[in-house]
Amino acid sequence: VYELHIGTFSDAGTFDGAIEHIGALVDLGVGAVDVMPVAAFPGGRGWGYDGVHLHAVHDAYGGPAGLSRFVDACHGAGLAVVMDVVYNHLGPDGNHLPDFGPYFTDRHRTPWGEAINYDGADSDEVRRFVVDNALMWLRDYHCDGLRLDAVHAIVDTSAMHLLEEITEAVHGLSRRLGRPLWVIAESDLDDPRVVTDAAQGGLGCDAQWSDDFHHALHATLTGETSGYYADFGSVEAVARTLRDVFFNPGGYSAFRRRRHGRPVGDLAGTRFLGYMQTHDQAGNRARGERSAALMSTGRLQIAAALVLLGPFVPMLFAGEEWAASTPFQYFTDHQDPELARLVSEGRRGEFASFGWDPSLIPDPQDPATYERSKLRWVERDEEPHATVLRWHADLIALRSRTPSLRDGDRSALEVEFSEAGRWLVMRRPGVSVACNWGDQAADLPVPASAVALSNGDVAPSPNGVAVLPDGVVVALT
Repeated sequence: VYELHIGTFSDAGTFDGAIEHIGALVDLGVGAVDVMPVAAFPGGRGWGYDGVHLHAVHDAYGGPAGLSRFVDACHGAGLAVVMDVVYNHLGPDGNHLPDFGPYFTDRHRTPWGEAINYDGADSDEVRRFVVDNALMWLRDYHCDGLRLDAVHAIVDTSAMHLLEEITEAVHGLSRRLGRPLWVIAESDLDDPRVVTDAAQGGLGCDAQWSDDFHHALHATLTGETSGYYADFGSVEAVARTLRDVFFNPGGYSAFRRRRHGRPVGDLAGTRFLGYMQTHDQAGNRARGERSAALMSTGRLQIAAALVLLGPFVPMLFAGEEWAASTPFQYFTDHQDPELARLVSEGRRGEFASFGWDPSLIPDPQDPATYERSKLRWVERDEEPHATVLRWHADLIALRSRTPSLRDGDRSALEVEFSEAGRWLVMRRPGVSVACNWGDQAADLPVPASAVALSNGDVAPSPNGVAVLPDGVVVALT
């Protein structure tokens, strides 16, 4: 899966501009694109999570006709399309739904303001409005799946949760159309019931994002352990999330200061997406740095090997495959001057409390913040970008020709690691991945005769292969 933002994916910042780069995604080996929200919002630029007209397509991207051309072009190239939708809140600018009915409630709150009325008086029509919207993207625009934003912020005390209702409706449409349709949730609850079938008491979503795996990789490869990375940073955390999906499946979380999550049981790895970067993890940093700005090329290759050969459905964030030098910053174009001022000041205040110099934090309202976030496709042919791009393509090719890497069988995965040595070996049927992010070369238990891919020189050692610092070796075993 390849997550992209239409406005920054091309110079044009439109659906038609994005179409020009579809060939590059096919060459890379991408199977599906995950499009950040395109529901209409005021102004020309934004991430899309402040949409206010859920049934309209953002005009600056090319409107309904542009989206239709983009989906058709993806399908013509063999790519599925997942549409990101936001049902936990609406944006603060241009939201007129309250004028037409009880769409919101003061019984609940979200981090972004008023909660949508999914369980109060007269909520049946509100739920229908949202379910109809979910079906629209799949039925009318021919998308193949939905990614539901931050479902943990949807408050619904009904006997049938909104997620289950959406998933049931989508799967019903799938049967009528005779083609697969997916529902992918973003959730930080670490609750496997999100992706457990409804017949077994779950909400029935087909898959969910797995932030714990990202947090473990990011913290140990960058050394950052502040904020929600406080629970992570160890090599054991990477090993645990590879094996168990959730880092604390019911255990104590130091960051949350309480128990968190529950075990996933025997759920397949294909019910979870694994990734090193997303729009959130880059864009919610003060200056929007990507992983390429935070770690060495070798460590980027380590992360890519674990993501692309791991037990989960792998996801890349646009530009990650070539270690894009451009940041992905938070940008807005609010038309209400007072709201624009509050957003800009709030952004500076938020990160100043973490010790950042407010003068270094880009103004979200400044058009330059948006422009500097656009990908520079020309750099793909330059080093070290070209090397990282080849590495990703080689790993994806290996995954595509190795069925055992795609079956999601978590029971067949083994992990060996050294906390002191800062190395890890992941074994799956037919493939071993040996990673060293320690300060010294490490003798890792992988036969030199089986090495298929390496980001550096490989030499036999008493235990198998000598892997240099920031090195990774993939062996067919």
